[in-house]
Amino acid sequence: MTANENLAFDALSDRVRRQILSVLGEGGELTVTEIAERVDVIGRSTVSSHLRILRTSGVVVERRDGRRRYYSLDADGSVQDAFRYLQGLLRNAVRIDPSATGTADSPDELQRGAG
Repeated sequence: MTANENLAFDALSDRVRRQILSVLGEGGELTVTEIAERVDVIGRSTVSSHLRILRTSGVVVERRDGRRRYYSLDADGSVQDAFRYLQGLLRNAVRIDPSATGTADSPDELQRGAG
């Protein structure tokens, strides 16, 4: 595993950070206050701490506008590497049978189902 993959998996290992990512996935670019309102089990300062971890691991990006900071998912960051790692594992471990669902969504699914 690469360093980026390890960073992403470490960042995703925490339940609260996964909640924050879900909020950002649904809400797009949000401030710390907006995130804290939607993740009501923790306070604003704890959200900030988790966002710092997500940002330094390459999962979330920060945009500053004056005194405000906006956070959003970084689809090109370390999560991309972790996703590729999981795809590689699953590609060999899971065989999708296109006939089971009636259709194949992609040529990759056809190829996996044929093996």
